[in-house]
Amino acid sequence: MAEENLKGLLEQASESGARRALAGLGLDDSHAAKDMGELRELLSAWRDAKRSARKAAIGWLVRMALALLLIGLAVKLGLPGLVLQ
Repeated sequence: MAEENLKGLLEQASESGARRALAGLGLDDSHAAKDMGELRELLSAWRDAKRSARKAAIGWLVRMALALLLIGLAVKLGLPGLVLQ
């Protein structure tokens, strides 16, 4: 019986603490679920944008490296007309 009372008291305390934590974050109203959904969408969009920017930057770096390699080969092979044009 004492164990049940302790369990009930712990459950009540944890629910009260969770409510206070949500209130402290401003997520204790009826719009909280919608706000959390919007925040998740925003975070997902941010991650997608970062991934796209990273892919684009890597693509440009690879293209520049290949262009420099081709220029180096042209100079090495004595084809300055290709490099200077």
